[in-house]
Amino acid sequence: MNGAKPYEQLLAENENLRWQLYEATETIQAIRTGQIDALVVQGTEGHELYTLKTADHTYRIFIETMNEGAVTLNREGYILYSNSAFATMVELPLTKVFGLRFREFVSPDMQSAFDLLFNESWLGNKKEELSIKSINHTIVPCLLSVTPMQLDGGDCLSLILTDLTAQKETQKLLKIKNEELAQTNTALEVSNQALNRSNSNLQQFAYVASHDLQEPLRKVQQFGDLLKNRYAGQLGDGINYLERMQSAASRMSTLIRDLLSFSRISTQQDTIAPVSLSAVFKNVLTDLDLRIQETNAMITLNTLPDIQGDQSQLEQLFQNLVSNALKFRRPGERPVIHVSSKPLPAEDLPAFVKPTRQTATYHRIDVSDNGIGFDEKYVDRIFQVFQRLHGKNEYIGTGIGLAICEKVVANHGGAISASSQPGQGATFSVYLPKP
Repeated sequence: MNGAKPYEQLLAENENLRWQLYEATETIQAIRTGQIDALVVQGTEGHELYTLKTADHTYRIFIETMNEGAVTLNREGYILYSNSAFATMVELPLTKVFGLRFREFVSPDMQSAFDLLFNESWLGNKKEELSIKSINHTIVPCLLSVTPMQLDGGDCLSLILTDLTAQKETQKLLKIKNEELAQTNTALEVSNQALNRSNSNLQQFAYVASHDLQEPLRKVQQFGDLLKNRYAGQLGDGINYLERMQSAASRMSTLIRDLLSFSRISTQQDTIAPVSLSAVFKNVLTDLDLRIQETNAMITLNTLPDIQGDQSQLEQLFQNLVSNALKFRRPGERPVIHVSSKPLPAEDLPAFVKPTRQTATYHRIDVSDNGIGFDEKYVDRIFQVFQRLHGKNEYIGTGIGLAICEKVVANHGGAISASSQPGQGATFSVYLPKP
């Protein structure tokens, strides 16, 4: 009987076994009723997770496959449950996450903020941005959505963690782009100021050209006339030089007027009033009436449309076109000029026609003549300033008229082109947006 235990010790061991049996029975009952779906067991290598398949299997699959991290904490802040997404965030095996304090994964600079969030979340739902730190010290910015709840009679916090890394990178890139845009806007503002100064200088030049430069030329022409009238008999061959001087002064005066017209077209673009092209051509033919009679020209017009534009600019456009048709006529032949119009869908525009404003339909206005024509290889050249296909001794002019035409058409959102053959006349086609 030397190995016999005292009665009191046997009674205590019996009571202890009874309680263990009771707890085991309760655990088995809980497992059977679905109250427990996982067990955390302390082993030689740390905590190990054993999951049980229960009635919430579908819900568990959803939690496990969601992109957001999901964690359940108890009152002490220990992790009771975690899904795989959170384990990936902190770079730990899922079985190693359970039983650890969540605060260990909060970046050091945000632990105070987490403590405040943890304490306040028991009273209601909370959301806050916090950074999570993995065991490899990788920082993951997250949005924490915290909800208090009760599980198995105990208070818990449910945390959903949304990874904000991509969003933060996008915000960073957006900030950089905004800074670049601000710099571009600043540069654009500087450019606009420079452009405004340039326009102001151009307007000042226009004033000088129309007043100060013209006045000396008028004086040259007036004194030339006086010399010619009073001293022609004494000048001898000098009269020829005097006439050449007056001719040069006249050409310069015309050139200054044309440059002034071109500069005004470049800066005035208020083309918004309704304009009747029939009225425009009526005024043009009235202004050119003397030239038309001198050349015995025949001009015919088809029905012309109304457009949105600036009447004075449009009169300048078509006056230049009709004036050119009268100027570049075939010697000894009566000029014949025909003006026609038709609507043209945008998809039917020739490939080389590039209007400055896009619309569904354009008016095509053709001004055709039977004049000397030109080689189409020069078609781009003729709309440039100072470009001439003929010498000034053959045909007077400054080479600015068609450049003004191109500028007026561009101001109105349209385009202009020309087609011709030497000796076979020319057709200038103006494309203007249909209102």
